[in-house]
Amino acid sequence: MADVVVTLKIMPESVKIDLKKLEKEVLILIKKHGGDVGKVNIENVAFGLKCINFVFVINEDKGMEELEKSVERVRDVRSVEIVDVRRAIG
Repeated sequence: MADVVVTLKIMPESVKIDLKKLEKEVLILIKKHGGDVGKVNIENVAFGLKCINFVFVINEDKGMEELEKSVERVRDVRSVEIVDVRRAIG
């Protein structure tokens, strides 16, 4: 099967959450599920709250639901959303 490029958006519980620590925990989970992270972006949302966007490549055979559920179980994560999935070319 082909590889896909996925953008995963993580919302923390509050503005007090250490985003670098949260980023490291999620990176470990993505790699554990066979993903290869290309870019991590911290985005301002509102009133000091920020989200983390992970852009990574993963084989489309891998179940994204399993990864999403794993990330949802991480402490300090309020929500997880797959905001984009595209087939990789090349």
